Amino acid sequence: MKWKARTTEQVAELICGDNTEGYFRYLAGPNLTRFFRDAETEFVHDGSTRRFWVADVLQEILDLPSSNPLMPPDAMLRVIRLLMDSEDAFNEKPPRLNALKALNGAIKREGLEAFFADDDQCYLRHSRTGSVGSESTSPHRPLSPLEIEKRNQLISYLDQCSEDDLIEHVLLPLFRQLGFTRITSAGHKDKALEYGKDIWMKFTLPTQHVIYFGIQVKKGKLDSSGVTKGGQANVAEIHNQVLMMLGHEIFDSELSRRVLVDHAFIVTGGEITKAARNWIGGKLDQSKRSQILFMDREDIVNLFVVSPITPPQVPIQPPFQFDDSIPF
Repeated sequence: MKWKARTTEQVAELICGDNTEGYFRYLAGPNLTRFFRDAETEFVHDGSTRRFWVADVLQEILDLPSSNPLMPPDAMLRVIRLLMDSEDAFNEKPPRLNALKALNGAIKREGLEAFFADDDQCYLRHSRTGSVGSESTSPHRPLSPLEIEKRNQLISYLDQCSEDDLIEHVLLPLFRQLGFTRITSAGHKDKALEYGKDIWMKFTLPTQHVIYFGIQVKKGKLDSSGVTKGGQANVAEIHNQVLMMLGHEIFDSELSRRVLVDHAFIVTGGEITKAARNWIGGKLDQSKRSQILFMDREDIVNLFVVSPITPPQVPIQPPFQFDDSIPF
């Protein structure tokens, strides 16, 4: 990722504390070395002009690979978080609104916006897509108490939400966060226009090649039993929808042309049984089988819990009101 020279120089001035607003502490050479060491990098100040040295360091960091093509590398996210640490507030009280304004004045030309989340940490958000930058972390590690609470809150929501709520409040924010773009939800108001998919989206590879995805969403458990039971769906019900999804073109208005879906996601807010995966794999030919991706509740929760996205709130049911006017 490349930033304009003016942007890196402005952010460098904030790190050095040379900004005229005075909301950042002045850092001499040894303190700059410690700053970048705290950001888990190995840069050591060489005695040259501080702001020019820091600007060069920032550009070296930006040249590192990033897991999200829309966001800077993880090292830059750590630098921003450390720069905006609430404990380092200078000439203002937390939250650091003046410091935040100065930082946003520098990075807005790169299509980015800094903000403080509920955990009092500073994050970067892509202005156009809303994707939030977060360090790549594994959901298979021991979770913090805050992450456990977040996980339980999301599970409670998945137990009660509708299919449309699952799409709008969970999947769309999650896929945006993961770097997918042009995310379009067909919804359920006009099923004739869905053509087997509830969502379609695209992902741009580092080589600038674009891959298109169609998503078929179910709320409950997906199994291969002969009879569809309440709260679950039979995999045979989505077999034709998957075939329709893979065979129907979608129109990408950004490119002004029609394209085919490269991969089909089968997503459910419940469990996808092994028998269901094997059944649909056996029904598809080898070429189409490689195009199918599965995502069940466990996958959704694991991806969600390590992201900076706030889980949706479980709707509060209004208390029952007895109507005296209805005769028995």
